Amino acid sequence: MQEEHGLIFRKSSYSTVTGECVEVAEAATGAAVRDSENPDHGHLTFPSSEWDAFLRKL
Repeated sequence: MQEEHGLIFRKSSYSTVTGECVEVAEAATGAAVRDSENPDHGHLTFPSSEWDAFLRKL
């Protein structure tokens, strides 16, 4: 787990062994996602309603 801007990122359970990895963090209003291979490139944030809709489609 790594921290960025007060967010604690963890590797997604949907990441693959071949390097297709994303990290997810709980945010105050939803979730944040970033590329685990390029964490310094920032992250995208999603409001709770969008994140919940995304998870329901998996």
